[in-house]
Amino acid sequence: MTAKYGNHKGMCFSLLSTSSEILTFIENEFQVLDDDVFNVTYPKSGTSWMIEILSLIRSDGDPHWSRTVPNWDRMPWLEVKETQEKLKTGLQSPRFFTSHLPFYLFPKSFSRSQAKVIYTIRHPKDELVSLYHFSQMNMYLEVPESFEQELQDFLKGDLIYGSWFNHVLGWTGEKDRANLLIMTYEELLKDLRGCVVRICNFLGKELDEAAIDKVVENATFKNMKDNKMANYSLMPEEVIDQKKSPFLRKGISGDWKNHFTVEQSERFNKVYREKMKDLTVKISWHEDLMQSSF
Repeated sequence: MTAKYGNHKGMCFSLLSTSSEILTFIENEFQVLDDDVFNVTYPKSGTSWMIEILSLIRSDGDPHWSRTVPNWDRMPWLEVKETQEKLKTGLQSPRFFTSHLPFYLFPKSFSRSQAKVIYTIRHPKDELVSLYHFSQMNMYLEVPESFEQELQDFLKGDLIYGSWFNHVLGWTGEKDRANLLIMTYEELLKDLRGCVVRICNFLGKELDEAAIDKVVENATFKNMKDNKMANYSLMPEEVIDQKKSPFLRKGISGDWKNHFTVEQSERFNKVYREKMKDLTVKISWHEDLMQSSF
C-alpha cells in the first residue's frame, strides 16, 4: 500500500512490525491454549491500560512486576515478529497476549478453546484523535498530512488494522461467547473498581478487597503514565518520539470536541449511522453518534 504499510486480506498492517506470513500463521496454525488470555483492541482504545490492569490482577495487586518488566514483555503482542521468536522458546503459562487483530484474522483455534478474550472499545472520535497524535511520534505509522486526512482515512478504513467499524462489528458479533468479555474505555474511566471486579470474575481470579484496592490504585492513568515500564519511555527516540507527543497523552473522554469541527462531526456521524446501525451491544455513546448533532 505504502512504504510503511502492507495489506493482508483487507487489513492494513505495518511492514516494520509484522508480515503476511506471520498473519497467515497466526490465523491458521497458531495453537491457542485453554488458559490463554488475550487483551484485544483497535489501536488507541485502552490497550496499555488493560495491560496494566491484567498485569496487576495476575500479580494479586502487587505492582512489582508492572514496575520492573516492560508491558510488551508482560503481555507480548501476538502478531509482531518478536513474539514469534518468544513462542519458539516457550512462554510461561498461563500466557497473556495483546493484539489488535480483527476477529476474522484471529487464530481459528480460539473457537475450539476455552481461552479468554477481553475486547475493549473506545468512543471512535476519541480513538481517532488519539491515533492522530500517536501517528506523529511512532515510526511504525504513516504520518497523516492533517487531521482532516486522518478523518478521511478513518471513515474509509484506510488506517492501520483496517476499518474501526468492521473491527468493532466483527468482535461484538461474537458477544454470546462465554469466553469473550466486552468492555469500554469509558466504563474504565467511570468505574475502574467495578471493571476490575468484572474482569476478575470473568477470569475466575479470586482477589480479596485489599488486593482489588491495590489493583485499582496502581492501575490509575496517572500511575501508569508515571511508570517507565508502561509509558514507552524505554523505547529509542527514533522509534517512539515523545517530544512530538507523549505515548500516554490525556487518558480522558470527550477530547474529540477540541479537534472536530461541526461539519467533521456531522460527517462522521453520518458514516457511523450507516455502518453501525446493526450494532448488537449496548454502549453508552452509541445513541449519541446515531444522531446528527455535534
